[in-house]
Amino acid sequence: MARKIKNRGEVLAWSMYDFANQPFTNIVVTFIYGTFFTTVIASDEISGTQQWSHAVSITAVVVALLSPVMGALADRGGYRKSFMFGFTWLTIIATTVLYFVMPGEVFRALLWFVIANVGFEMGSVFCNAYLPDISHSKNIGRISGYGWSLGYVGGLIALALAMVFLVQTDTPVFGFGKGEDAAYENIRATNLLVAIWFALFSIPTFLFLKDRKPDKKALMNNVKHTLKDFRQTAKEMRSYPQILNFLLARLFYNDGLVTIFAFGGIYAAGTLDFTFDEIMMMGVILNITAGIGSFLMGFLDDWVGGKTTIKVTLIGLMLAVVLAIVAPTAVPWLQYVLGGSAVPESLTAKNIFWGAAILIGVFSGSNQASSRSLMARFTPEEKKNEFFGFFAFSGKATAFAGPLLFGVLTGLFDSQRAGILVVFFFFFIGFILLHRVNEDHGIEQGESHDVNQEVEIDKSST
Repeated sequence: MARKIKNRGEVLAWSMYDFANQPFTNIVVTFIYGTFFTTVIASDEISGTQQWSHAVSITAVVVALLSPVMGALADRGGYRKSFMFGFTWLTIIATTVLYFVMPGEVFRALLWFVIANVGFEMGSVFCNAYLPDISHSKNIGRISGYGWSLGYVGGLIALALAMVFLVQTDTPVFGFGKGEDAAYENIRATNLLVAIWFALFSIPTFLFLKDRKPDKKALMNNVKHTLKDFRQTAKEMRSYPQILNFLLARLFYNDGLVTIFAFGGIYAAGTLDFTFDEIMMMGVILNITAGIGSFLMGFLDDWVGGKTTIKVTLIGLMLAVVLAIVAPTAVPWLQYVLGGSAVPESLTAKNIFWGAAILIGVFSGSNQASSRSLMARFTPEEKKNEFFGFFAFSGKATAFAGPLLFGVLTGLFDSQRAGILVVFFFFFIGFILLHRVNEDHGIEQGESHDVNQEVEIDKSST
């Protein structure tokens, strides 16, 4: 039976961080700036795809190195909110600078994108670490789903504003120029929208999400002991085999998600000739379907468990990748199979890819939400930040592999279709490895600290 959410104000404040940061993923990483980089800033789409893959890979390596150590420091000194605030503003500043990058300035664009992306990913590490504080094992799936679904609402609204006032309009707001003669100022201005949005809507999180005060006087001592704590936690992880099994599986399937997010719009533009307007519309559809999927499958998570929910999402994502790969040649192949007979006019390469995009939307957000809730079920109360640092580490330790292989295969075969094939194998390996995870053990462990959480939440609601 699902447990009621008694601390709704705090849950909403926490969820607002997803609402605030999701436009960065949508507009900068996936649908606008990434595509703008490969089609305008870079010399050509193939080399641009390779260069973008290197930037995403560098981000993954940096976050993989930083997240466990920073998590350990946050655990010891109570710096969770301070670190989240700092990385949030790192993202805001770097994203603002992207507006000033001109076509042809490849290195400058990639440098500031990496800085912004590192800040975004690290801020998410500390946001995720709050989940065990504000939830119970009986409602953790719903709360995680609320955060992701609210995030997609934020991404959808920001994307719609970018479409209406900057990208698709003949007269962009505030006098931003449009087209090559104006150095695509209206496209670059979408970065300013992301920065302002993040700064504004993250305020409730920092004001109303509760945290213990940092021990500033002991900062240097904390830094001194952080690496020691990190090594100790790495040893302690051996006592949590279900966490290790889960993180190993996530290490693979999250690589697939990272690659899709980094190259979805780029693939649509380069392989299927999607226009900027079509890519923007795809972003809107993906956010709607992702928000609905995250919300509804949060209930499935609480009903059947995180492991089963994740496996369902991986099946959907593998089907989506297959559709994306076959889309460019599906119609000629069907005509050949049918002996030259005509196929329905609605069955076009772009429409097949639209089907893949909808599946990705429905299952990508719910996959991330259920992964977060399953990790929280397994996490000991006293090691929240540190273990969620490892959670981020598992998502980034090899996350360079997917984008890197995408770029290598795209360049080797001069085709983005060859690159996206690697995504299917990451999802498949993650699906197989999930069989080793015993979620019942994690639920029992989660219940062991639910009692204390319930007392704290009841007190805060009186």
